Amino acid sequence: MIDTSVAGLFGRLLRAGLGRPTRGFALAWVPLAAVICGLFTGALASRAAWETSRPQPDRAEAAAILTEVFPGHDLGDIDTPPALFVVYGHALRLGTVKTLVFGDGGEYQESATGAAAFGAPPVPAEQIVAVARERLTGAGWRVYDPEVTEGITCEDKVCATPRAITDTALVARRGDTILNASVSTQTAAEASYLSVEMHRAPPPAVVPAGVLGTVLGAVAGWLVFGWISRRVEGRRRRGPVHVLVGVTVVLWWLPVLLAAPQLLGHHLGEPHPAWHPFWEWLGQPAASLLFLVGAGCVLLALALAAGAGRDTTAEAPAD
Repeated sequence: MIDTSVAGLFGRLLRAGLGRPTRGFALAWVPLAAVICGLFTGALASRAAWETSRPQPDRAEAAAILTEVFPGHDLGDIDTPPALFVVYGHALRLGTVKTLVFGDGGEYQESATGAAAFGAPPVPAEQIVAVARERLTGAGWRVYDPEVTEGITCEDKVCATPRAITDTALVARRGDTILNASVSTQTAAEASYLSVEMHRAPPPAVVPAGVLGTVLGAVAGWLVFGWISRRVEGRRRRGPVHVLVGVTVVLWWLPVLLAAPQLLGHHLGEPHPAWHPFWEWLGQPAASLLFLVGAGCVLLALALAAGAGRDTTAEAPAD
């Protein structure tokens, strides 16, 4: 009975002219607009599902892990984050919206509980990594292969005596907790030779919420943009509406085409116990200004389409 009702409602929507793009240019932009609407809705749903996550490790949990994994290192000053997601280390609030929209949206990211040890390593960096891997494995963590990078450090401002150093990245996961550690061979007193961050993996609800949101958003986008295309068919407002929706499709899809390949290469190039959040694959909120401009174009297109009922290009028959 429920399926019949849903099918009947969908059929009535189609008969009302929703979700059926007209010929020409609309056959291209309606599907593209519907798909990107689904992706944005799925990203929003997945962000809402992130709220089911446990809070980031507190000082007691972090101290227990650090003592077990990195014995003999001064990691007592543990920094705990103010929220699950932060912007430049601060919780999202009204004052940070400007930061997100105008250029720094990429700084919106999951927070982490962190600690660091400064100065010269008390033992060789290779030994720190070996002990940490052994202790992590023994405590039930899944340990990924370390990534070693080489660099140059300078003893003074003019870099008269450059010195080669190595940084080893160590990644491990146990349950919903992910540990990222960086071990350096540097010896400067004001720099850290060991830094550790711990954060939560995406909660189980994130994937189903994202999938369901994507499907529902795509259906809604198909109905709305299909209605727009049919509403302005054969009317003077057809051209401006098509331009507005075309601009929206470009503004919404361009960040996806740039961000998705870059993130894919990033994931394939180094260990990742968890995928980056859905919205980052869409270039959001780094490109939130483009999204807002596109949304404004959609609202204007809707307004033009809604007022197009009497705006016809056909001439009235002569008396």
